[in-house]
Amino acid sequence: MRLFFYYCTPGFSNCYVLGTDEGVTPAEAVIVDPGSIDSSLIHRIEDNGYDLRGVFVTHDHRVHVNGLRTLKRIYDVEIFAVNDTVSDFPATRIKDGDTVSAGPFRIEVLCVPGHSSDSAVFLVDRLLFTGDAMTSGLVGPTASAYGSATQMLKLRGRVLSLPGDYTVLPGHGPPSSLEAERRFNADIANYRDARTLRRNFRTDP
Repeated sequence: MRLFFYYCTPGFSNCYVLGTDEGVTPAEAVIVDPGSIDSSLIHRIEDNGYDLRGVFVTHDHRVHVNGLRTLKRIYDVEIFAVNDTVSDFPATRIKDGDTVSAGPFRIEVLCVPGHSSDSAVFLVDRLLFTGDAMTSGLVGPTASAYGSATQMLKLRGRVLSLPGDYTVLPGHGPPSSLEAERRFNADIANYRDARTLRRNFRTDP
């Protein structure tokens, strides 16, 4: 399995191409979060002879899906997302707990609403594509305290609780590891501390 990182300058976001190893036939790949598509990314796909087996969208925010229009003009590729449309394109709807087979890849879906109602994390082998739900040292911004609590609950229950270590590949910023986020993520630590304080100082009415 080969992972290619692509930095989308229009939205300062990360796009990923996950492909089969060199020499493996058939050569197949999937794309995660096509924030923009240009000739360098197309050449990466074509030079490796990849047959695209799917586009996986962590959430339908413009800077993560802007490249879909270009991509769909070139490739007849299936889109997988929590919503049934993404940027006016029909998508195959996925839900929490699904495992999607796309070529040789098995992608497990972990829904983590909060930053957006359709936020999902994709687990492939030891790789976690977290979108904006969790970046290096932070979790995704939300519009309300309820959204923050929901997101943290899902992150703790579905992502942080995964056994062992994983490589975290976020929608923005540098990669990380799940163990580093468990230990050093400031938002997770602050939320944990706030919960402890509320519990310690709670009084009966």
